[in-house]
Amino acid sequence: MSSGKVLLGVLAGAAIGATLGILFAPDKGSSTRRKIVKKGDEYADNLEEKLNEFISSIKEKFETIKEDAAVMSKNGKQKTKEAEMTEGAI
Repeated sequence: MSSGKVLLGVLAGAAIGATLGILFAPDKGSSTRRKIVKKGDEYADNLEEKLNEFISSIKEKFETIKEDAAVMSKNGKQKTKEAEMTEGAI
């Protein structure tokens, strides 16, 4: 199971637990609705932050792979030229 799925499961479980806790609390309806909206906003912000961190991590890994591929390509071209020069000398 990927860490992204685990994180999403934990966040969803926490959101559901908090919502149920608020719904069963002995408050007025308007107060309960305000609490639900507030908690929903907090969880949405938290989820957005985690998603942005995940996307940044993927971008960094992609850039690293792209740089490695460029270096490998350059090295391959150089070795090809060296091999051609060696064959031409024979």
